[in-house]
Amino acid sequence: MEKFSIALILFTVFWGFIGIGLPFLIPKGPHRRLIQTMLMLTSACCWLFWLCFYLHQWKPLFGPQLTSANAGVLRILWGTDF
Repeated sequence: MEKFSIALILFTVFWGFIGIGLPFLIPKGPHRRLIQTMLMLTSACCWLFWLCFYLHQWKPLFGPQLTSANAGVLRILWGTDF
């Protein structure tokens, strides 16, 4: 299994537990349904945010754009040879 699959499964299980398992553990009270809904929405949003962030780093749409002139200036300013 590659790193991508392991991370995807691990975080899906984690946020799945938060959004599906944890609402059943909330004690009875006047605001139980509100707390359950908050947990489910929070876990769904956090998982989706993590997924978008992770996929963006895994396969970026484009890399850094650096012209040869800018690279030459940076080489002079930083004093290093690449």
